[in-house]
Amino acid sequence: MEIDFAEYQLSSQLRGHEDDARGICVCDNTGIATSSRDRTIRFWTLDESNKRDYTLSKILLGHTSFVGPLAWVQPNDEFPEGGIVSGGMDTLVLVWNLVTGEKIQTLKGHKLQVTGIALDGSDIVSTSVDCTLRRWRKGQQVEEWEAHKAAIQAIIRLPSGELVTGSSDMTLKLWKGKSCIQTFLGHTDTIRGLAVMPGLGILSASHDGSIRLWTLSGELLMEMVGHTSIVYSVDAHSSGLIVSSSEDCFAKIWKDGVCVQSIEHPGCVWDAKFLENGDIVTACSDGIVRIWTTCHDKVADAVELDSFASQLSQYKCSRKRVGGLKLEDLPGLEALQIAGTSEGQTKVVREGDNGVAYSWNMSEQKWDKIGEVVDGPDDNMKHPVLDGVQYDYVFDVDIGDGQPIRKLPCNRSDNPYDVADKWLIKENLPLSFREEIVEFILQNTGQKNFTPDPSFRDPYTGSSAYIPGAPSKSSGVSKPTYKHIPKKGMLVFDMAQFDGILKKVSEFNNALLSDPEKQHLSLTEGDMLKLGSIVKILKDTSHYHSSTFSDLDVALIVKLLKTWPLAMIFPVVDVMRMTVLHPDGAIKLLQHVKDGNDTIMELIKKVTASPPLPANLLTSLRAVTNLFKSSCFHEWLRLHRMEILDAFSSFYSSSNKNVQLSYATLILNFAVLLIEKKDEEGQSQVLSAALEIAEEESVETDSRFRALVAIGSLMLEGLVRRIALDFDVENIAKAAKSSKDVKIAEVGADIELVAKQN
Repeated sequence: MEIDFAEYQLSSQLRGHEDDARGICVCDNTGIATSSRDRTIRFWTLDESNKRDYTLSKILLGHTSFVGPLAWVQPNDEFPEGGIVSGGMDTLVLVWNLVTGEKIQTLKGHKLQVTGIALDGSDIVSTSVDCTLRRWRKGQQVEEWEAHKAAIQAIIRLPSGELVTGSSDMTLKLWKGKSCIQTFLGHTDTIRGLAVMPGLGILSASHDGSIRLWTLSGELLMEMVGHTSIVYSVDAHSSGLIVSSSEDCFAKIWKDGVCVQSIEHPGCVWDAKFLENGDIVTACSDGIVRIWTTCHDKVADAVELDSFASQLSQYKCSRKRVGGLKLEDLPGLEALQIAGTSEGQTKVVREGDNGVAYSWNMSEQKWDKIGEVVDGPDDNMKHPVLDGVQYDYVFDVDIGDGQPIRKLPCNRSDNPYDVADKWLIKENLPLSFREEIVEFILQNTGQKNFTPDPSFRDPYTGSSAYIPGAPSKSSGVSKPTYKHIPKKGMLVFDMAQFDGILKKVSEFNNALLSDPEKQHLSLTEGDMLKLGSIVKILKDTSHYHSSTFSDLDVALIVKLLKTWPLAMIFPVVDVMRMTVLHPDGAIKLLQHVKDGNDTIMELIKKVTASPPLPANLLTSLRAVTNLFKSSCFHEWLRLHRMEILDAFSSFYSSSNKNVQLSYATLILNFAVLLIEKKDEEGQSQVLSAALEIAEEESVETDSRFRALVAIGSLMLEGLVRRIALDFDVENIAKAAKSSKDVKIAEVGADIELVAKQN
């Protein structure tokens, strides 16, 4: 079928973002706003001199994590040049005035990442991974309701006034007020993007790789299939054209349900939007925003076109595999200058964007060209390779006893018993491992319904087939397992320089004594002696099981935390940090908290107030982290989880590596606790915080490692694996696996393995 269609070509490239460009907002004819992982929103305006290029007009700074959805506020009395509403991973909705570039409202309420924003008259409506839909009016929340039972990923407002939401529960819902009047069923995975199709209905984009067009009554009119990975966004133009963006690195243009053009990008395409004139804007993971046009007089010049072609070639080269090897890792033609060692020896070299095989001709002492080596389309991006062969799975198996990690390859169609037998023989391992290797394969390939033949006789041992769940006949064999997850038990900061702490308290006390206005805050000689006796108990760790504190001891610590000047409390916080590691100290401190004076929450709010003092921040983070050691504080920590994480959340990227590590340890302890408590909402918030740490390039190795362990543990034993997959955790795991640090690479492999499980 011939379709009349003019192809899109590159018009301009908007450079400025320092990380993935994530979201696009077309602001009528005023300009374009874009959001990014770099925590900024950038506003671009059209260059009036050539009507093709865009210039960076404003950078909006205020989010503390990556920014996602954007909405345009049309010019009015309050916003003479219009405004922007943004949502971020930091759970905030921010409202910006484009005259000044300043945020004028901070809307707090969501518990997890904000995923969608729609304007309903002067109201702002936002959605979140916390499953809620919230309505804001004049800076205040006026409505909230749970709109789905899983994360909400997108929202749009229809011209008729209804709202439509899309969710990880695989449904769309049509809302009139707070009433759901229609549920749309059909997608088989998370719904990530929504758009209005003028005059027809609603478009939805999904992780299942499809775009669907629905009537408002829920009838499916059309399904568009062509992407080979997650479809992140969809948009429609009044001309009838549709554009979609995907993780497969393509923006696709559709007409009458047929893909009429695929525009390849040098990275994941997070978003795509039409301008009113029909041009298309795309946001790519390389940080560049691109404009595409069908107008010949607006096509980019030859230099810019060559630049884009080079970017694309380099990216494809970095991803392309030949015979299971990365193209960029292949040697060049100079490798053919080295003589072969045997007749028929083969060598694959890089020629341009291809891998070419050569065979050594012994008699003529030269390399004969065999031909180009070709992998199946896209298969190389989906399947792991071992020894030049692609498999559905390649697992890392730890046999234990100090032996190296082994690679275990298998395919979905393989009989797990055959795989285990062949692998054990190849690796020269005892056949007594067979049962546990089979169980490992079944567990990690999702073959829950595999039924072994009970009449099977093992040709090596003579025993019957192993049946998962049946009593094991072997003992003393190390079971293949993850390297670093799940994390069990709590981490604490239990080292202290007590003499230095007392010396600092004494120094500050003398300063108070010498200040007539603050003398009343100073410690008496009796108080100093009491503090010394507290430290003596804390030093004697061998008697923690029998030593006790008096109520007055703990009351003195609480009094100092409440009354001493902010700049002087950090040594007192350090005393509290160690006190909570003592069983009796923790119990007595909790009693003070329960008596109506929640000294700990007061302390947290006080030390995190802007600008925070580094010493206060570090000692307080460590003190709160140490609370996890005592089970008596677990319920208090669970109940105050949101307040604690909100207070400390902006310090994960602190320039102080000790603060980074303390915050990452706090997150890891929360993960362990909330897995134990089966608290799904809490696990979601902690997952979000851990992902922020894992994605931050400036974070130290030890801090990143603890965050990755938290992510892996939450996915393996918690209730948030699906949410993690929606947060692109597979890319985080892939990046970790390529780390030069061994433990980061190992936990990255752990997370990747969990992500692949069904």
